[in-house]
Amino acid sequence: MRIDPAGWPFITGPLAPAAVLAAAGRAAGRRPGHRGLRLAAWPFLALSAYMALFFRDPERDCDRVEPPADVVVSPADGMVMVAGEPQEGVAPEPAPVGGWQQVSVFLSVVDVHVNRSPHRGEVVESSYRRGSFLAAYRAESAHRNERSELWLRDGDRTLVVRQLVGALARRIVTRTGVGQHLATGERFGLMKFGSRMDVFLPPECTLTVRKGQRVRGGETVIARWPAAG
Repeated sequence: MRIDPAGWPFITGPLAPAAVLAAAGRAAGRRPGHRGLRLAAWPFLALSAYMALFFRDPERDCDRVEPPADVVVSPADGMVMVAGEPQEGVAPEPAPVGGWQQVSVFLSVVDVHVNRSPHRGEVVESSYRRGSFLAAYRAESAHRNERSELWLRDGDRTLVVRQLVGALARRIVTRTGVGQHLATGERFGLMKFGSRMDVFLPPECTLTVRKGQRVRGGETVIARWPAAG
């Protein structure tokens, strides 16, 4: 199983005390307390295993076959919170002039947290803002929480994708910048622990997901662009 590089410190960190406790238990032989030392190692091993699960980076169909040019895919695994008009309080700072449609995906602590580009295009603007750490499912988190925002442009098509951390998340990882070209479904970052992804689309796009739907990053089609011409 592939692991995102950002996860290795979290995976290997708990292994050190686990190894110390296990070694102390073996050294104690059958003296009183030797079993307790060995048992004390298990929570650290469980934490390391969970971190490996959290930072997993599975292959998706878009890694093997380029998605069609007219589709917009989910940027992350999770549950659709918003699908339609921007939710009040979620989009206080609209990106493109002329109105929006919004798809927001909430990532729980058991979802894959690798983020993927919803559509191909050049990164024409990138911004990062520090902030609070409200629960990502709360509407006001969009304008109070730490976030990173990318504008993607493919010809006359423009959309905005926003990484938004939640109550448990404490860092956004964005591995792209202005001038870089991303393919549809290409990995571009990661959010550490519970968080949310917002995608803002122009009104001419047709949304293909609904609130409450489960989606998979890089695979689930969340919208389609109108036919060229």
